[in-house]
Amino acid sequence: MTEKENASGSRFFQNRACEYFPCHTGVPEEEFSCLFCYCPLYALGKKCGGDFVYTEQGIKDCSGCTFPHRKENYDAVLARWGEIAALVRRADEE
Repeated sequence: MTEKENASGSRFFQNRACEYFPCHTGVPEEEFSCLFCYCPLYALGKKCGGDFVYTEQGIKDCSGCTFPHRKENYDAVLARWGEIAALVRRADEE
């Protein structure tokens, strides 16, 4: 059974009906995963590990980043959930 065929479907997802698919270049279309369409690592700011720039307005621009859209990076994204949860805990304590 391949990742695309697994019963849960949780490691890979494509939405070819999306008007933006694929929204980034640099990943072969058949390998492009939409699972992390809104990247959970965005909240980590400079520590996300992706390829981003800040605009003149100070907004994080991730349009050049393909990290969360590569199916082989699924485990690496999930490995960072603890850091994201810590950010939420700290924000809730403020």
